Amino acid sequence: MGRWDSIRIVGAYEHPGRELPDKSLAQIHTEVALGALADAGLTLDDVDGYFCGNDAPGNGWISMADYMGLRNLRYMDSTETGGSAPIYHVAHALAAIAAGDCRVALVTLAGKSRTGEQSGGGGLTVPEDGFEDRMAGWNGPVGNYALAAKRHMHEFGTTSAQLAEVKVAASIHASFNPNAFLKKRVTVDDVLNSPMLADPLHRDDCCVVTDGGGAIVVTTAEIARDLGLGRRAVRVLGHGEAGKIVNGGKVDLTYSSAIWSGARAFEQAGLTPQDIDYASIYDSFTFTVIQMLEDLGFCERGQGGRFVLEGALVAPFGRLPVNTDGGGLANNHPGGRGGVTKLIEAVRQLRGEANEGVQLHDAGLALVHGNGGFLGTRMRSATMILGREDA
Repeated sequence: MGRWDSIRIVGAYEHPGRELPDKSLAQIHTEVALGALADAGLTLDDVDGYFCGNDAPGNGWISMADYMGLRNLRYMDSTETGGSAPIYHVAHALAAIAAGDCRVALVTLAGKSRTGEQSGGGGLTVPEDGFEDRMAGWNGPVGNYALAAKRHMHEFGTTSAQLAEVKVAASIHASFNPNAFLKKRVTVDDVLNSPMLADPLHRDDCCVVTDGGGAIVVTTAEIARDLGLGRRAVRVLGHGEAGKIVNGGKVDLTYSSAIWSGARAFEQAGLTPQDIDYASIYDSFTFTVIQMLEDLGFCERGQGGRFVLEGALVAPFGRLPVNTDGGGLANNHPGGRGGVTKLIEAVRQLRGEANEGVQLHDAGLALVHGNGGFLGTRMRSATMILGREDA
């Protein structure tokens, strides 16, 4: 028996909107919650475990529980790890259900980055701010990721054209997605000719800025069977969490904490990267995917740029189809947090419900990876291995 053999992911829903000026954050959280619960054949009254991060407005889960009328809660979690938070939340929901602390867990994420409303949490000052942001002139995530990408190029010969291949694959996938923010296919030259934001990252190497959100519902296998949904549920086979710090400035920019979270997830699942059919990999920037492919073990260190060539990431026939919804680079990145959409698309692939044109023939095993913070320096990673119930 595996650690979570008695637990299933039964609901998944992504908000179709990408620009939602007339909706509040609380409304978006509620709409995705209702969507995922309807997908699972459940209601708000069935939920006794609720999970959200700092993207929730007001007082986080307390405000949202009140807004949605979650009257039966026995377990609540507001772990905050940035873009990886929803993957942490699903893992923590599994542990809570396994411990008997709740039976139906709801995970929500929402954001309004595009139309201006910010989340309720965050905004804390940390000791390094004055040195990195003000003294060094560091322009936030773009500058940090550009720094890591530039070092990777120096160490391993990675090129801007190789980074661009990641965006090309995302744009191909997004062209099949009616809800994608960017549906136009692009070429390597298109990416390279887009404005430079922070060398070597061009505008088209960066994720989209969108409103929206998504939700996941987790419950026991017994409840899943009783729901009689007539489709495959999804199992969690392995999970790993890890963090990386700068260690007083003694930091190597050419790897992330995914080297630990991925290894732990594979060990727990009893699988290897070669077993994976589909991967949802956080793609805040094109370089993020290249770094994660290496750190998660899909290729050797320094070989990520070469791995993505010749359509390797393109569904349905690439060697490792990645982000078949278009990912954060072309589809959706609500509130600057892409973890929940990574989970949702992996569930779709395993159910056989991905968009026509990108659905894999027989997807039985999927990897989901999210990261929060700054690539190469201080960050948090979460990796999850999912399997079809009949796989």
